Amino acid sequence: MYTASSSVTAPSRPLRPLGAGGGPYLAPHAAAPAPGAVRPRRPAGGLAGPPLSGRLDLSGAQGAQLRMAIASVHRICPEFNPVQVLRRSGRSVLLVGSTGRATAVAKCLLDHSPAWSERFQHEIAAYRAFVRHRPPVRVPRLIAADPENCTLVIERMPGRVAALTRHPSEAPPRADVRAALGAISRVNAWRPAPGLFDAPLDYASRIARYHELGLFTDRDLGDLQKLLHGVAHAGGRQGMGQFCHGDALLSNILLSPTGPVLVDWEHAGWYLPGYDLATLWTVLGDAPAARRQISQLAQASGPAARDAFLVNLMLVLTREIRTYETAVQRAMRDSASGAGQDRPGALSSSEEQRLLLRRLHDDCAMARRAVRAAVGTR
Repeated sequence: MYTASSSVTAPSRPLRPLGAGGGPYLAPHAAAPAPGAVRPRRPAGGLAGPPLSGRLDLSGAQGAQLRMAIASVHRICPEFNPVQVLRRSGRSVLLVGSTGRATAVAKCLLDHSPAWSERFQHEIAAYRAFVRHRPPVRVPRLIAADPENCTLVIERMPGRVAALTRHPSEAPPRADVRAALGAISRVNAWRPAPGLFDAPLDYASRIARYHELGLFTDRDLGDLQKLLHGVAHAGGRQGMGQFCHGDALLSNILLSPTGPVLVDWEHAGWYLPGYDLATLWTVLGDAPAARRQISQLAQASGPAARDAFLVNLMLVLTREIRTYETAVQRAMRDSASGAGQDRPGALSSSEEQRLLLRRLHDDCAMARRAVRAAVGTR
């Protein structure tokens, strides 16, 4: 495991035995753990959101930015009547409103840098492709889109979000995990028409880049290249790749009475088999039973599928570590400068990030051992 670029200090997490097959390199017939306690249901969220109410605050600098976003929406969907800000970040804003008798969600990009614009345009292209080539899962219907100005309007889907955060702090209900895995498996089995989607991830380049940054050791580089070479020459489905959502987080899955709904398709495309499973495994650190199930699914198609899953897992975990190291460093700078001291929960949030970062490092070390074991069986 590589050394963190910033010092990470956190209270020790209690050691939880993984049991047989608890890691990503799973024994095929590992016994399932005893059922855990029943968790309370999560409130509705995501694109489903709360009932429409309230009004928009268009005052100040943020209000001016919001007015520009609404104007962009009205250029492509004049009947859209904004009611609430559903989600807002420095890069985009999500508005919920009505279009006639139906409710809709408008997504507008605020950061028009080339990388974010390209990602947004990729999402628009995915929703346009779904108009004629329906995927085997429910997705929001496209209402209007403007790739040049990075504005998208889609229908608002009913349901509750499967998780409110990227890394849930408690194990989701088994029924929710089962529904999410079922939806992801159907997406992965889908073969869209040629030319609709590309391959968003260049594996060889990403591995080489992480090695240059010191995130992968020389041995990591050699091991992952060996697994890549083996997967590429495996033939069959594993050799051709697998269609993936590309950001298969529980926070991107709405659970409705008529079935799961997948949103946020900006990373959709062709990956090595198991990319979506690796993403789910990574964010379910407090759900060992779910991880065991994911690992079993990843290995079900044989050694090539297992190796592809492990390559994906190393890349996804390393990406998450980079993301949360940056967040921890930012929190430390804010703490040193006094910024954020008047924000409720700022300290606890920083502590949670440190704990998460420690867990991600532990997971990466476990995945690294699984990669080396897989190389040893080739």
